[in-house]
Amino acid sequence: MSVAIRLTRVGATKRPAYRVIAIDKRRARDGRALEILGYYDPLTEPATVQLETDKIRAWIGKGAQPSETVVKLMAQAERAAAAGPSTEKPKRATRPSKPKASSKAAAKGAAKAEPPAAEAPAAEAPAAETSDAAATEATEPSTEETGAQAAAEDTAEAGDAEKADA
Repeated sequence: MSVAIRLTRVGATKRPAYRVIAIDKRRARDGRALEILGYYDPLTEPATVQLETDKIRAWIGKGAQPSETVVKLMAQAERAAAAGPSTEKPKRATRPSKPKASSKAAAKGAAKAEPPAAEAPAAEAPAAETSDAAATEATEPSTEETGAQAAAEDTAEAGDAEKADA
């Protein structure tokens, strides 16, 4: 039986974590392991690597072949051990609390923040003229409403034309 020392994936969707295992080479990636030798969590800052190097060396002594990734992780774990234990516990990376606003939303917010140039002269006009202008603006439909009404009328006319054809 040929044995490999490789990673197996554990964890939720889009939240990977890995175990370092000794496994028969012919088994699937997430198949039954002979022995669990450590774990690796790439989502923490810095990445968490916990390996039982004495067990890994024992398996290598018996003929197990480590994958390239396991060799890199072993080197990383040895460097971390040589540097000394860290006092801080690694923190799991999280999403930012507020999603970024789209460019359309940013432009809309900027437009609302700045007063339009047409309203600035109206503020300087006498109060009687301002009230008359406000009354005419309130009675006239906006261009958005007019466009929506025109679209609704076009749809109704198209429906009438289809009925007439039938």
